[in-house]
Amino acid sequence: MTMPALNLSPAKANRSMPPRHLADLTLAQRREAVVELGEPAFRANQLSHHYFARQVTDVTAMTDLPAALRDRFADALFPRLLTPVKEADCDNGATRKTLWRLHDGSLVESVLMGYPDRATVCVSSQAGCGMACPFCATGQAGLTRNMSTAEIVEQIVSAARSSEEADLGRLSHVVFMGMGEPLANYSRVVAALRRITSPAPEGLGLSARHITVSTVGLVPAIRRLTDEDLSVTLAVSLHAPDDELRDELVPINNRWKVAEVLDAAWHYAKRTRRRVSIEYAMIRDVNDQPWRADLLGRLLKGKLAHVNLIPLNPTPGSRWDASPKPVEREFVARLRDAGIPTTVRDTRGQEIDGACGQLAASQQLAEPQGGTEELAHAQRGESRKVAL
Repeated sequence: MTMPALNLSPAKANRSMPPRHLADLTLAQRREAVVELGEPAFRANQLSHHYFARQVTDVTAMTDLPAALRDRFADALFPRLLTPVKEADCDNGATRKTLWRLHDGSLVESVLMGYPDRATVCVSSQAGCGMACPFCATGQAGLTRNMSTAEIVEQIVSAARSSEEADLGRLSHVVFMGMGEPLANYSRVVAALRRITSPAPEGLGLSARHITVSTVGLVPAIRRLTDEDLSVTLAVSLHAPDDELRDELVPINNRWKVAEVLDAAWHYAKRTRRRVSIEYAMIRDVNDQPWRADLLGRLLKGKLAHVNLIPLNPTPGSRWDASPKPVEREFVARLRDAGIPTTVRDTRGQEIDGACGQLAASQQLAEPQGGTEELAHAQRGESRKVAL
């Protein structure tokens, strides 16, 4: 079988990183930036408090700053990074998906999900993805570029504000399971994690225990993350317990095999004392056989791990489909009989192109000329609400 090429490079024509934003900088760097503008360093604390503690992104609303300074700070530290193109909601408003356009026209997605006991946002870390997993809409689209630290953080700040406005409660959980492979954008994702978990005014002050970083299995990056002392939850998108099938479903497996990926994951669990989440998309007649459940159980037995089964949300025209519910139930039963804690992910957003990359893919199909008209609307601050 000829495997798709893995595009690990973010370089692509006419794509560029955005200008510097406050959230790209540590608190010390923000102070240096403010001093370079000829202002006292304490102004950086004021800006940081507004942005991270109050989720205020409009500098004109920071009324404790002299009016003459606001435009200067806006130009130097608050460029517009994300422009909403489409917004959709379902579940009586508890699930809200946003398609964002970045400064260079790239499209990314985030999803805010409200539950009785928490509010969670799923964020993107890359525009597109180079991992080439054939059942994933984002993987089919390929990689455009890495996102900046601030572009990642902006999704979370926006979700925190939206969660309060929609009466979903305070944002408490963040999952890096949107578009892109987080560990392929390692330095910016780690910087974003530090912004998320540092207390205000340095950052948002969320608990590391409530942050999940997903990876398809970039072994060197997992080992590097182990040494960061961040203690976020690691989620490994395994999708198959055997190398023969995983080579097809997760092409990076041709470089790092199942045993290597799991060995790195167990090292992470030992160092952080955090349980590893094994993500497993249930695909009809592909990876849902009882013997694969048994094999997965043997691989995980006695390890600090649990399995999160994901009912596949098929992309339009795809040959991949979700496993029937009886098959899913038997898979769950076999794992639990083997002593493996197993859950089935709550499926949300199917009616709003909820799977990763679907909303972006549908938008790109609607923009055969590159989306210039939509971009013009976005630059005027307009967004389209999807009719549900």
